[in-house]
Amino acid sequence: MVRTRGFWNRVFVLALAGGAAFWAANFGISLTPVAAEYRAGLSIPYVPMLVASLVGGLFIGLCVSCGLLRFSRAAPGRYPVRQAMLLSLAVLVIVTVALEIPARFAAGTGGAVRYFLIGLLINTVRILVLGFVIGHLQAWLDRRECALAQRPAR
Repeated sequence: MVRTRGFWNRVFVLALAGGAAFWAANFGISLTPVAAEYRAGLSIPYVPMLVASLVGGLFIGLCVSCGLLRFSRAAPGRYPVRQAMLLSLAVLVIVTVALEIPARFAAGTGGAVRYFLIGLLINTVRILVLGFVIGHLQAWLDRRECALAQRPAR
């Protein structure tokens, strides 16, 4: 029971950090002229987009961190950063195929390919930043835990 609690505590810490990184990347991107054109072309309001990116980032962070901790031995790569980045790439492919392609090409708006490529670029940056932060935090937590375990008892 204690092991399960520790697992979920670490999942939530990693998910919060990844979600915050996702949101920060989204906020930074949203200040660019390309993002402003993207929002205007698709009629996306600014404040609800920021809230939706926070929720989406937390959900994706939860998926990546849970996958990283649950399948760390089975995931390719030896280092948590590499594993988290690979999991993030898998999430990017899923998001692109399941959400981005149908939303851009089924709507029939002009410039669907242009908006698809802009959305793909934005998602790539946000999701890879999320994976990078989760991987580095996991590596730091592993090093910290290892150092604490090697301390001599008093």
